[in-house]
Amino acid sequence: MSAPKVPPHRYTPLAIALHWLLALALLGVFSVGLYMSGLSFSPQKLRLISWHKWAVITILLLSALRLAWRLAHRPPPLPEPVRAAMPAWQQAAHHGTHALMYALFFVVPLLGWAYSSAAGVPVVLFGVLPLPDLLPADETLAELVKPTHAVAAYALAALAVLHVAAALKHQFVDRDSLLARMRPAR
Repeated sequence: MSAPKVPPHRYTPLAIALHWLLALALLGVFSVGLYMSGLSFSPQKLRLISWHKWAVITILLLSALRLAWRLAHRPPPLPEPVRAAMPAWQQAAHHGTHALMYALFFVVPLLGWAYSSAAGVPVVLFGVLPLPDLLPADETLAELVKPTHAVAAYALAALAVLHVAAALKHQFVDRDSLLARMRPAR
């Protein structure tokens, strides 16, 4: 029995699953990051920091899987009528946004891990697996890395909002069904 054929302009089921799983995970980890940054030092804040680190390392691993899948399985081309209707700047924005988002999928968690290392707080995955430090413990270095992590996280969030806005524009303004390429199968 062979696997069902994917229409030529749809993403593969695994690419779709990874897209939505990472979208939800990133939304969750960003929300928790915002919330916990406003808390005073407490056991609850420590629990949230630990959860945040676990989630981010999981996101980093899922991002690596997603990138490997994408490199091995080229994304479907834009349907010709959509591509023909898009000005060159929109096509460049389409490709640039995706490239920057992929880069930030790795940069943001690695900066967070580097900050944790420089702050002298080890990353212990699920409370049992200690991960190596990316930087030596150095308070001055930690104070340099922390805002860089925040700026990169906000940049990723802004790109995600832009990505969603573009998808909604295609769905409701252009009515070109481009969103269907990434919609889970029914």
